[in-house]
Amino acid sequence: MLSKEDQRRFEQIARHLRVTDPEFVARVGDQAWMRRSRLLVFVSILLWAAVPPLVVVGGWFAAMLSTGALIGAAMLLQRAHRRF
Repeated sequence: MLSKEDQRRFEQIARHLRVTDPEFVARVGDQAWMRRSRLLVFVSILLWAAVPPLVVVGGWFAAMLSTGALIGAAMLLQRAHRRF
């Protein structure tokens, strides 16, 4: 585990690398984005699986809310993937 100063220095070096050598960063990949992306996909799958029970238990309103959340997650994923 890094100390606060070491973590700050590491982030500074990583930021500098992103600016000066984008090819290297593209090859290595942004691990933080990959984790967030996987989490967003996992949550989307769980929400899709929850829609039918929500229709039965909570009615159409609950299903529409979860569908809205799914659309929002899809828009976030699409917007983020356009950046790369």
